[in-house]
Formats: sequence, structure tokens, C-alpha cells
Amino acid sequence: MTRTVPDASLSSPAPPAPASRTVVDALEPLVDGGRFAAKAVAGDPVAVRATVFTHGHDLVRSLVRHRPADVGHWQAAPMRPLGNDRYEGEVVPEQPGRLEVEVVGEVDALATWRHDAARRVEAGRFDPNDARTGAALVRAAAVALRQAGGPDREAAGRLEAIAGCIAGAGAEAALAAELAALRDLDDVLARRPLDTGCPGRAATVLRVQRELAACSAWYECFPRSTSPDPGRPGTLRDLVDRVGYVAGLGFDVLYLPPIHPIGHTARKGRNNATAADPGDVGSPWAIGAPSGGHCAVAPELGSLDDFDLLVAEAARQGLEVALDLALQCSPDHPWVRDHPDWFAHRPDGTIACAENPPKRYDDVYPLDFSTPDRDGLFQACYDVVRFWRDHGVRVFRVDNPHTKPFELWEWLLGAVHDEDPGVVFLSEAFTRPAVMHRLAKLGFDQSYTYFTWRDTKWELTTYLDELAHGPGASYFRGNLWPNTPDILARSLQQGGRPSFVARLVLAACGSANYGVYGPVFELLVDGPLRPGSEEYRRSEKYEVRHWNLDDPRSIADVVRRVNAARRVHPALRRDATLRFHPVDNDALVCWSKRDERTGDAVVCLVNLDPFHPQSGFVELDLWSLGIVASEPFEVRDLLEDTTYTWHGSRNYVLLDPGRNNAHVLALSSPPDGPEHP
Repeated sequence: MTRTVPDASLSSPAPPAPASRTVVDALEPLVDGGRFAAKAVAGDPVAVRATVFTHGHDLVRSLVRHRPADVGHWQAAPMRPLGNDRYEGEVVPEQPGRLEVEVVGEVDALATWRHDAARRVEAGRFDPNDARTGAALVRAAAVALRQAGGPDREAAGRLEAIAGCIAGAGAEAALAAELAALRDLDDVLARRPLDTGCPGRAATVLRVQRELAACSAWYECFPRSTSPDPGRPGTLRDLVDRVGYVAGLGFDVLYLPPIHPIGHTARKGRNNATAADPGDVGSPWAIGAPSGGHCAVAPELGSLDDFDLLVAEAARQGLEVALDLALQCSPDHPWVRDHPDWFAHRPDGTIACAENPPKRYDDVYPLDFSTPDRDGLFQACYDVVRFWRDHGVRVFRVDNPHTKPFELWEWLLGAVHDEDPGVVFLSEAFTRPAVMHRLAKLGFDQSYTYFTWRDTKWELTTYLDELAHGPGASYFRGNLWPNTPDILARSLQQGGRPSFVARLVLAACGSANYGVYGPVFELLVDGPLRPGSEEYRRSEKYEVRHWNLDDPRSIADVVRRVNAARRVHPALRRDATLRFHPVDNDALVCWSKRDERTGDAVVCLVNLDPFHPQSGFVELDLWSLGIVASEPFEVRDLLEDTTYTWHGSRNYVLLDPGRNNAHVLALSSPPDGPEHP
């Protein structure tokens, strides 16, 4: 038999460099492997989870630590085991900005010794060497706590005393007593600094935002339609007088369509007519005229001083003004004259207008971001945002961001958030889900959704559950709108008041972020341009309207009550605890939210049938609501200020469109709030 001898001239592969014995895997929240930041809110706890393990039978421990970006000092806290090598910890961001988060894990020699020593003691196998090993580990923990300082250093003395007793233990009983003494210090030992210099680790980043990014109620209106005098268009000064009305409805954001000069070339007429008649005011989204572009106010609306007055009055009444950031131009925009290379040209040399075939928008030129002067165009877009920020605007609704390069938004939003983490951007992108989610990852704080087109019980429950708990929950914040100037939803065209109330409650109580286009919404305007169309007849986009806010048909009082409920009940201010409950009638939808910190809970029911009363039995998950199943409990309808007594999980409900088509039921008094809104 011939044996092959290895060739000594061939080199062996070099062994790997020493690595951590501990693996940290499957970190949450983590967006695209850390390529993008997950979103958080200052003051809100963030659950951080990871799988932490090692080879063999040694025990591990893990810490979650965090620090503001580029700040050296880490704050650390122990993680608790969830089972099957999964651990959970909590981070509470203190202020807006980028927050670095890291989970670190190491083999826990002390915990491993304690576990094994206890089993040996039980088996009657006392070993003095085992006791000496344990004593050394306990002394090392005492030294680490003393060096770390803080309140836990007082426990170092107790640990050193226990270490001495362990070293001197001469029998199972003595060692068992000291192991029991160590259990009293479990919390302290869990917080001790890491023992090794090479822990396993996994990192993520949170973009911490202010409260408005996570919970906001938006009210959109056209300044030119706010005049109290039907004989003239409204101005920004008229809108100043309207601020009290919007604030009184309980909204957080007053959102204005573009307030810039409107072009005359190819101006649209009423009802989107391609030819304007004399006196037609045109679309505000056809931005730019000889009087200015994106950094100017339309002369017919007033001046920059008037706008500053509006921002100040809104702030005084608890509102923020949001502007529309529409990066497009009318043919009369100064950029067309000064930077023709920022626009795409057709073979005949003319500038191409905006198109979404078969629709054509001759009054709008899209910007061409592939221009050779790309840097100049990017800078001009940033300068627009900076200009309005200098005038007090910290909230922007961005028109059609999906038609601009992703790299623009990652750069622009990143730069703005680095300067002021409190600026909020809402993405108006009704497009493919992958594109909408990419924009959210790039830095948009909130996003329009498909809610406007979700009508059936299955569609609504599936979609809202996806927004609250789906793969994008850590970065995609849906903002639900029952209507917009572009969309008169099918759900609002036939059902009258009951449909408007139903969509209001679904949006405002199904999501922490929602908005309405008013006064069109509260005045129940439901006339389409033509059958089957989603466009409004006599759309404000193309003409001045005058609204009677005292119209007896108005549902302003319902809007006010819903917004009041959102303000005093923290359960409605977040989406993470959204839960749907079964109802034995597909015309009825039931869901709940509960604030884990205060125990505040709200149950909502909506009748999707605007024409007929609907009834059924709802099956509540009482455990998720903090309700004792064996005891009756009261629920108070915040829309009608009526109280009901319910028994157990199964309760009967009846919703009549002729009276009220929804319930918003508080299961307790709001924390530190009034008895009812």
C-alpha cells in the first residue's frame, strides 16, 4: 500500500485571526442591513431585539447601548432573554437626530460558573478549585463595577465579601448559601461592563424625530378660497383670519398648496380646460411667472410679510404651516429663462411639457435632473427648502417625489435633517409600493397611502394591518387621506354624510397620521366632474371657491370631536398596537389601540354601509385591552358622549347611518386629561 506524503514545499492556509466567541444576529430594527435608518420618536421607547449565542454550552449575556451620532459616550442597558437565544432591550431616544444603536454580546463566564456550580452542589460534588474559580470571577465583577462608577459601585463591596466567602467555602452548603446571595444582585450583575475586549456586535441607526412626525392631523386649504367676501378672491391675510377655525377643529398642520406666482402661458381654465378664459386663475402647480418662482409669493395672495404673519398666527394657535414643495415650473418661470438646460428639449428645440399619457400638462415643464448642470439644479432645489425654512416652515408636503431621482432626495433630505432634525417631509407618491417604500427609507418622514382606494372590510383591515405591522413598519409612516384636491374617492361620491364620517374615523383613528382636504371635506362636497371620474366638479385647483363654513350640513363638529379624542387619548397617537377584532357582519369593522405606558385603550367601530343600519356581535380580545374578562366594563362613545356597559368579550353593536355611523369608544378616562373631549 502506497502512502502519499504531503509536499513540504506547499504552504498551508493561515489560520484565521482571533474572533469573538459570540454571534449577534438578526438585529431589529434594521433596514436593508443598516443601509438606511429606522425611524423613532424622541421620548418613545424603541424595542431592540437580536439573537445572541455561542458554540458549546456556555451562557451569554447581551447589552444594548446607544449614543447620538459622533458622540463618544455610550449609554448601555442589559437585554432580557426571550427564549431560543433571542434577547430584547429598550432604547429611549432623548432628542431628535441620528442615534447609533449597538447590541453587544459575550460569553458570560460568571453566569456559566454559577449555573454549573449550582448543579454540582445539587449533585453533592463540591470541589475547592471550583469555589476558587468562582471567587475570582465574582471579584472581577466587583472591580468592573467599581471602575465604572455610578450607583452600582456600592454593590462592589458586597460582591467582594461574597467572593471571600466563596473562596473559603468548604462544603456544598456553604457554597450554596453564597450562590443564593448572588441572586440578590442579579440586576446589578446584568448591568456590569463587558468582561471581554472582543464581544460580538451588530449595529443599526435610528433617525429620531419629533412628535409631529409620528402623530399629526393635516388640514389642506387654498388661500385664494378663504375670502369672506364672495366678490373677491382670498389672500394670505384672509387665511390668517381662518387660522382660528382650523385650530378649533383640532388640527396640527395647516397645509397650503403652492402659494407662488402662477404662469400665464398655457394656463388651465376651469374644470381643467386646456384653454383659459379671461379672469381664470390657473393651477397653483404651474409655478413661476415674471414676478418670481419658488421663492416668491403670488402677488394676488399678498407678500412675504403676509406669509410671515400667517406663520406667526398659526404658531400662536398651536398650528404649523406646511408648504407644497413642487419641483416643476410653468413656461414663465425664471428658471426657464435663466437655466434652459434644466429642462428636457424635444427634437425641434422646444421644451417638453409634463405628460402622463393620455394626460398632457402644457402649463407645466418638468425639471430634467440628467442635465449637465446637475449640481446647480440640486443646489437650487435645496435653496428653495432653505428659503422657506428661514421663513418658519418646518413641514413640507412634496409633490410627486417619485418622478425625481432617488439620489436627489437622499442628498436633500439628509442635508436638511442634519441641520434641523425636526423638519418633516410628507411624500405624495401614489405609485408602486417598492418606490413608495424606497422614498420612505431615503428620509421622507410620512407617506401618502392607498387608503383612499381601500373600501371593503377585507381591503381596509389587510392594508391598515400591513401599515402598522408589516415589513415597513420601522420606516414607512402612512398618512391617510379620505380626499385630496386630485382625488374625490369613490367611497365619498354616493354615501353622503355617513360615508364622510366613516372615512374620517377610519383615517383619524386607524392611523396616527391623517389629513383632509377642506372645507370640501367637512362640507360634504361629493360632486365628480363626470360619472366615473375622481376629479371634482368645479375643482379649486382651477378656480376660486367660496365656502359657507356655517352650512348646517357641515360635519365640523364630528371632526372636532375626533381630533379631540386623538389629543387626549395617547392610544390613538401611535399605530404599533393597532388590532382588528372579529365582527360577525362584514359591513362592520372593529379595531382597537392601547397605549402600553398608560394603559389607555380605545375601541373603534365603523359601519361601511352608508344606507342601512347594520348590527352584529363584536369579539374583543380583552387581554390585549387590559380588561378583566369576568367583570363588566364601561365604554364611552366620544362622538356622542354616551356610556355603555359591556360584559365579557362578546358584545352587540348597532350603527345607524341616520344617527351616527361610527363609535369611538374610550375604555378608560384619558391619562391626565379631561373626562371627555
